[in-house]
Amino acid sequence: MFYQRMIDGNIKPTEDDITKTVGEKSSLWLEIRKYVEENYDFTPELIYYGQKYGWTLRYRKSGKTLCSLFPEKDAFTILVVLGKKEVEKTFSIIDRLNPEARTLFENAEQKRDGRWLWIRVLINDDVESIKVLLNVKRKRTKLS
Repeated sequence: MFYQRMIDGNIKPTEDDITKTVGEKSSLWLEIRKYVEENYDFTPELIYYGQKYGWTLRYRKSGKTLCSLFPEKDAFTILVVLGKKEVEKTFSIIDRLNPEARTLFENAEQKRDGRWLWIRVLINDDVESIKVLLNVKRKRTKLS
């Protein structure tokens, strides 16, 4: 699928640029950012992933990535990579994921480094499923 991402590596987008690009889904973008920043001790960093993926907001700490958010026109995609143990945990709580996230999880190929879940966020149920997946990936380190 083709998503209109922010692919010009010469122009580092501002938060305002990202919010305008994400458009009507900006409230979902902000909700995920707020959740991560209030519950985890990961630092957001805006990096360029190249012509195919464009700019991403990656949450990373000590060389470990929690998730990466890719802004797109009127939407965004989040990447969550689950390792082998996290995949097993997810199977035990799979009923807490919405149908789209559940299908993505079940159909994701098990690679050496885990399952790469590319979730296009369009509705609030997507956000709730992402919160579940993030909690499987890492225990919350902050109490909000």
